[in-house]
Order: sequence, then structure tokens, then C-alpha cells
Amino acid sequence: MTDIAQPLTTADGKPLKGALLRAQARARRRAFLLVLPLLAFILITFVFPIGQMLYRSVYNEGFTWHEDVTSGDRTPIMTNLATWFEANPPGTEPDEAAFAALAADLVTLRDLKAPGQAGTRINYELSGSRSMFTKAARSAKKLEPPYKEAILELDKDWGNPELWQAMRGASSSYTTNFYLAAIDRERDASGSVTMVPENRQVYVKLFTRTLTLSLLITFLTFILAYPIAHLLATLPLRHSNLLMILVLLPFWTSLLVRTTSWMVLLQSQGVLNDTLVGLGILGDDGRLQLMYNRAGTVISMTHILLPFMVLPLYSVMRMINPSYVRAARSLGATSWTAFRRIYFPQTVPGIGAGALLVFILAVGYYITPALVGGADGQLISNLIAFHMQKSLNWSLAAALAALLLAGVLLLYWLYDRLIGIDNLKLG
Repeated sequence: MTDIAQPLTTADGKPLKGALLRAQARARRRAFLLVLPLLAFILITFVFPIGQMLYRSVYNEGFTWHEDVTSGDRTPIMTNLATWFEANPPGTEPDEAAFAALAADLVTLRDLKAPGQAGTRINYELSGSRSMFTKAARSAKKLEPPYKEAILELDKDWGNPELWQAMRGASSSYTTNFYLAAIDRERDASGSVTMVPENRQVYVKLFTRTLTLSLLITFLTFILAYPIAHLLATLPLRHSNLLMILVLLPFWTSLLVRTTSWMVLLQSQGVLNDTLVGLGILGDDGRLQLMYNRAGTVISMTHILLPFMVLPLYSVMRMINPSYVRAARSLGATSWTAFRRIYFPQTVPGIGAGALLVFILAVGYYITPALVGGADGQLISNLIAFHMQKSLNWSLAAALAALLLAGVLLLYWLYDRLIGIDNLKLG
């Protein structure tokens, strides 16, 4: 008799269970190898740059290390001053030993031709510091004791407690001062965190403006896109295809062209104002100011981002069976009740997807606000670009970008908690 408990085997006599496990392992390896190029692409173009940004926001070695551009050799600088800072707590008034350490480090800066580098790092926190370092380094070898009097004779601002606090913070390559600056805070002479003067409070206002305008643009695109998407989903196919081409047409046009077109339309002597004046609706002295302000930013960005709201809504609406609304109306519901109770709830996944997409794009836009918004319509992204390209304060730019990223992730988390990310549909 055959033993019914005998394990099943393959044609070559090997256990079937082991063969299945090996086949599954091979399938997993093949699947991993297939997605490996995509994984590498995401790591190189997304994860690694964000990691570098986060690292740069807390690391700046301009006051601690000097790197020779030709040989690549790295030399520690400002080591004597760093030693004095370690031995004395924050708030300690700089004495003769502190100025002697500063004098020795100025000689090192002169020899390495690096006073501008160290001064630039302090200049990020205290304007005008760079010229003080370059001037003092030129006279460093002529300084004689008492060093405090000699250095103060070069520039009395060397006695400024805020300057010494800035140098204390910069004496370590790792610092949170850039995050403090990004929220309009600074450390005073005692090391305590305080608000910057009112005339320097810029970043919190820009963050608030960015979030406010992004929410407004998201709401306006929703109001405009909902009927468009509904029309696309309910029209006959030959008509909806034509309208879809019009919706997709902006994607085939350069962003710069669309932005400059709005500049032509919205300026004081532009097409819109000339038309209103020609029709007698406005007087020549009452032209609308729609350029270089928030109104211009909102109008142009709403137009540019509108397709990103239409497409997710359309992809959800076309899957809704129209018989649901007809059934509700046949049971006595009004058109408004049928829309509110039956149709609208089924479009919520598309609304969430479009709102997230438009909002995330809006908070990161900087070309359109820079050209159309002027000073009053600038967003935080414009200031990030300024620090990256003009002031070269990359650490502050990274801190601002990190805070913006944290804000977007927080809103994403709130959306997941309130609505559920599983309900989001892009198509």
C-alpha cells in the first residue's frame, strides 16, 4: 500500500515544497532586479539630494576649516578662539586671552588667505563682519600685546558682544543657528534665543504668505476645475476629447511663455486694462494694478496649476455611474440633494488628489511669483533661490527648504488622519 503521508516530489525526486520555496525566492530576486534601476534613480535624484539638504542646514565649516582649491588639503582655522570658547561659558566677556587667541587665528587666516571665508560665515549672522576680518587679517602680523587694545583700535566693533556670540556659534561646524534664522530668531550675547528686530522679521511672514496664497490658489483651482471636469466626464466622447486637448494644451507650452503672457495681459498698459478703458468701464487714471502684487501671483498661478486639478477630478468623475443620480432623483430627491448626497461624496478622492498636487506645486513655485508678483507677491521659494544663487548662504537656504518640507509633510499627515490616504485617487 502507498503511504498517504509521503511528501509530494518533483519529477527528479526532490521535495515539492522546497522547489516551490526556491521558485518563489527566484521570483523575488527577479522582481528586485527589475525595480533596482528605479530604486537607484529614486535614491540618486530624490533621497540623496534631500539628505544633503538636511545635512547642509545644520553643517557649515566656513569658520572652522579651510580647503585649498588646488591641492584639496584641509586646514583647521580659528582653533585658538574655539579653545577659548570651550573654556568659557556663553555670556563671558572677552578678555585679553580671548583677543590673543583671535590675533593668533587672524595670522593663520592671513597665511591661508582665508579671512574672507571666515568673515563670510559670520556675516550670515551679523552684517558687515566680512570687511572686519579682511581688514584685521591684513594687520595681523603687526599686532602686539595688549591684543585687546590693538584689535579694538583697528575696529571698535570687535568689542560687540553679538559678534562674539556669532563667533561662538560658528566655532562648531554643526549648528542650529540657521534654523533659528529661518524662523526670525537669533541668540543674544548671553546665548538665549530671542526674536530678531522687527525690521529683520522676514521669513515667518513669507512662510505665512506662502501657505495662505497656496491654499487660496488650491481653492480657486477647485472652484474652476470642478465644473470643467464634470463637463468632460458627461459630454459625448467626440466633444470631451476636444475639450481635453484644450485642458492639456498648457502642458505643451513653455511655463515662461505662459507667465510672460500674463504679464502682457495684466500690466497697467496691458490688454485687460486697455480693454476696460476702451469700453468705458474704467477711466484712464483708474487702471487696475494687477502686476507686481499678490493679485497677479494668484491669477497667473491659478491658471498655470488649473490642469493639475482638472485631471484627477476627471479621472474620478468618469468612473461614476450616472444612474446613481438618476435613481436618487426618481426617488424624489432634488437636483441639489442628489448632487450633495450622491455625486459629490464620490468625487472626494479626486478632490483630495488634486488639492494635494496643486498645493505642493504652489508652495514650491518661484519663477511665476518672481516675474509677476514683485516684492509683495514673493513666496518663500523666491528667498530660497536668492540665498542659493545670490547671497550663497546655502545653509540658510537649506534650513528654509527643510522647514517648508516639514510643513508639507505635516499637512500630508493631517490629510491622511482626517480623510485617509487610501481614498486618494489620481486615476
